[in-house]
Amino acid sequence: VGKPQVIEKDINGEKHEPFEILAIDVPEKYSGKSIELVTQRKGDLLIMEPKGDLQHLEFNIPSRGLIGLRNNILTATSGTAIMTHRFKEFKKHKGSIETRTKGSLTSGGQGPATSFALNRLQDRGRFFVSPTDVIYKGQVVGEHTRDNDLEVNLIKEKQLTNMRKSGSDDAMRIAPKVELSLEESMEYIKDDEYLEITPISLRMRKI
Repeated sequence: VGKPQVIEKDINGEKHEPFEILAIDVPEKYSGKSIELVTQRKGDLLIMEPKGDLQHLEFNIPSRGLIGLRNNILTATSGTAIMTHRFKEFKKHKGSIETRTKGSLTSGGQGPATSFALNRLQDRGRFFVSPTDVIYKGQVVGEHTRDNDLEVNLIKEKQLTNMRKSGSDDAMRIAPKVELSLEESMEYIKDDEYLEITPISLRMRKI
């Protein structure tokens, strides 16, 4: 599947989009972070009031701003937030929503990823694959530390020689791969990327 699109309407020559009322009940210490995350998605705060031990927040937010928001809110609030939302109306389009500023790391070859290659390229970004995972050319295997895309070779093997340095293999410390849910993956992909969904895996690739 490609980047999810939200239905838009042309009303009197102007582009309109669906808006929803988003309600969040969250401990007061997390209310500020919750407001920040929603306003980054073009949400407008309507109500902020105490509700027992929780803070009750209500927003008017474009429907497209909700894609991937639940996971971000739950992460920021240590899983304590309670979220509900309902459709309200079509309103004027609020412009682009910036959800990702980093480029993609894409595979330049096909085969199993190696520990040697992942360890050597860790400074390039965070990876979505682990050693021995089978990858293919064009697959998005990680997120670049910069805003441009970069092709990497994750199937490169360590060259074997008769001389070995003591402790060189033990020095590898590979960070665990980043695992994205279906909703997070749909939000993450850019306009030039597809999401492949199979019974056993989710993979992103360049179109």
